[in-house]
Amino acid sequence: MTLRNRVVNQFNKLLATALLIAAGAMTGGNAANADDTPTFSIEFHDGQITPLQLNVPANKRFRIELHNTGKTAAEFESSELHLEKVLAPNNPTPAPVIVIRSLDPGDHIFFDDLHEDAPKIHLIAK
Repeated sequence: MTLRNRVVNQFNKLLATALLIAAGAMTGGNAANADDTPTFSIEFHDGQITPLQLNVPANKRFRIELHNTGKTAAEFESSELHLEKVLAPNNPTPAPVIVIRSLDPGDHIFFDDLHEDAPKIHLIAK
């Protein structure tokens, strides 16, 4: 084996090791973040929403699972935060999820835009 071939083989081994370490760090990091992210749930059912108030962490990432158990579509929307998610009737499992990276402390209002008479949802960030 020539010196050039030995150098190439050694380089390939180092490169493969570095890629495995990087892939493991990325996978482990994402799994840890997913486990640490608080998850909340809101249910829509033909113009009714449960719960109407959620206490969520301020200035911290969290997830909201959106379940539509009704026979009509629903829309989770916030004009203030420029977020919206349309939910099909009897939406599938796993439920659609919205990830909110950070909310300032306070009362943030969401609503079902497809059921104008439905009550507002209050996310209280503390």
